[in-house]
Amino acid sequence: MRTQESYVIGIDYGTLSGRAVVVRVSDGAELASAVVEYPHGVVERSLPGSTDLLPPDWALQVPEDYRQVLKQAVPAAVAQAGIDPSSVVGIGTDFTACTMVPTTTDGTPLCELPEWANEPHAFIKLWRHHAAQPQAERINELARVRNESWLPRYGGLISSEWEFAKGLQLLEEAPAVYEAMDHWVEAADWIVWQLTGSYVRNACTAGYKGIRQDGSYPSQDFLATLNPGFARFVVDKLDQPIGNLGDVAGYLSAEAARWTGLSEGIPVAVGNVDAHVTAPAAKAVEPGQMVAIMGTSTCHVMSSGELREVPGMCGVVDGGIIPGLYGYEAGQSGVGDIFGWFIKNSVPEKYHAKAGKRGMGIHEYLTSLAERQSIGQHGLIALDWHSGNRSVLVDHELSGVVVGQTLATRPEDGYRALLEATAFGARVIVETFNAAGVPVTEFIVAGGLMKNQLLMQIYADVLNLPLSTIGSSQGPALGSAIHAAVAAGLYPDIRVASAAMGSVNRAVVTPIAENVAAYDALFAEYRLLHDYFGRGANDVMHRLKAIARDAHKVAVEVSA
Repeated sequence: MRTQESYVIGIDYGTLSGRAVVVRVSDGAELASAVVEYPHGVVERSLPGSTDLLPPDWALQVPEDYRQVLKQAVPAAVAQAGIDPSSVVGIGTDFTACTMVPTTTDGTPLCELPEWANEPHAFIKLWRHHAAQPQAERINELARVRNESWLPRYGGLISSEWEFAKGLQLLEEAPAVYEAMDHWVEAADWIVWQLTGSYVRNACTAGYKGIRQDGSYPSQDFLATLNPGFARFVVDKLDQPIGNLGDVAGYLSAEAARWTGLSEGIPVAVGNVDAHVTAPAAKAVEPGQMVAIMGTSTCHVMSSGELREVPGMCGVVDGGIIPGLYGYEAGQSGVGDIFGWFIKNSVPEKYHAKAGKRGMGIHEYLTSLAERQSIGQHGLIALDWHSGNRSVLVDHELSGVVVGQTLATRPEDGYRALLEATAFGARVIVETFNAAGVPVTEFIVAGGLMKNQLLMQIYADVLNLPLSTIGSSQGPALGSAIHAAVAAGLYPDIRVASAAMGSVNRAVVTPIAENVAAYDALFAEYRLLHDYFGRGANDVMHRLKAIARDAHKVAVEVSA
């Protein structure tokens, strides 16, 4: 048993699984990790045990899946690390956002109560639940009309993914559930509540997803104008003491100690968002360092000493990433999800068979075919909006497009076009930040997609920036561990802890001049499509979504 060192646990809650990582405090070494796949995954078609179809654009989760990460992944990681559990001195967690849990006063999710077990609105609304788009549009329009001071802090638009739009949808579509709900809780805070028995609202999600600026939420008058029943949403359902990043939210309860096998009473850090917590893990604690956490979606975070209005950003929050700096967020709603969708639905079996014969995964095989192509050889341009557009258009009624397909188009062509589309989407974000006076000086990649070397080269060429990569394959979990070490008092602040425990490989992929020029031409075509479909010239995507919703209602009525 190693007993001379101190260790912390970082727990990263993703879209499909949760992971616990054991980290040495002195140098950030990751000794072991364990992952638990959520048994129910993302609930998109019907509730567990039900055949009733959910409406389009819904994405729910089951809270017990999250607890299983504490009960299984944490003990497994500690055992694998071979350390004495008593040498673990703190826990930090991060979560997808905005993922919302409706609870009772003691934190029990409503879906775990018998009377609400079959009510979709009683379940957790995952970040990619986009069915509150109509409510988001009303919030945005009213804020514009009233010239609300907080709207520019979100690039002029708030998202259907966020707390207020989802809360308003709950009120208007399931008022009995809304009435029964005592707390509307970010999952990042709910899991800390499960660990400690204390409900502390973290400053990060409150600022980025909860429209909390300069210490205040949208006014009661504003909310009442949206819907009279929504007037006391903040007072009755949302407001809670705020915990700053790196602070102690509470201490491990006896019950959670039994779940995890750790010592009761050790400090648990204030919760955080998976993307934001990754910045210190990548040593991105200074202005201009944009971290792109590339997984099922991509979240772009960076800090600056300047407060600017960036069109379509997801938010700017004072101290939202690093104390003393303004933290900015932008993002793409679909990246790895798009590649996964394509593999599942658009690749014939013969390709899977060929990949198997070569001992390759299907992504690896398609990448090997795509990388043989010259830039533009496939003749395609795609829009990366299969999950809508988070930045800079902030419109989840948008959808994917591929232009240029012919009878000669092959799966590797479509695959490469989608890789390139996500890079073009990232370039729109970077250029928007640059134009707004928040320059991006370094692009650091974290997340599982950084393993795809073709994708990384495409990004370097499209952005015309060197790409750095995080030195950890578990960036969010390492970031959470860094926050745990600060909460445990082993480092004075996040910057110092990041310097000791973070890891980054600088400029590992550099742009190739002739590729940059070729992609400039393709990006110009992407931008034309982007603005044509995304800025009102052709609203066909919105009309198609409306038709689909109407058709779904008819199908439900017929099946009933």
